[in-house]
Amino acid sequence: QVRLTESGGGLVQAGGSLRLSCAASGRTLSSYFIGWFRQAPGKERVFVAAMNWSGNNIDYAESVKGRFSVSRDSGKTTHYLQMDNLKPEDTAIYYCAAGQRHASWSVMSRRRYDYWGQGTQVTVSS
Repeated sequence: QVRLTESGGGLVQAGGSLRLSCAASGRTLSSYFIGWFRQAPGKERVFVAAMNWSGNNIDYAESVKGRFSVSRDSGKTTHYLQMDNLKPEDTAIYYCAAGQRHASWSVMSRRRYDYWGQGTQVTVSS
């Protein structure tokens, strides 16, 4: 069982920045890595970024490359999504999720993820 809690969302003007946090806990946490997804109104939930367990590989969606970055604390219990140069099209509910370390699905696939946070709203005004 893994528990995830996001925070840090809000309203920001285009070009601004936000940092989302994801607090992770649970007895089986070491079996998972953390990914980030977002869901805009009326659209499917899509992959944003993910860092593997060892921290030596990070994947980003093309739409956020060069603007978003992921990091985490040394204990691997708090994960961050730094979002810079935000655009109105980044408006969405952002979720962190726990993905299976060893699975056949791509890290970009929702099927890879077993646990989800409640989400945090990010709104970017033009």
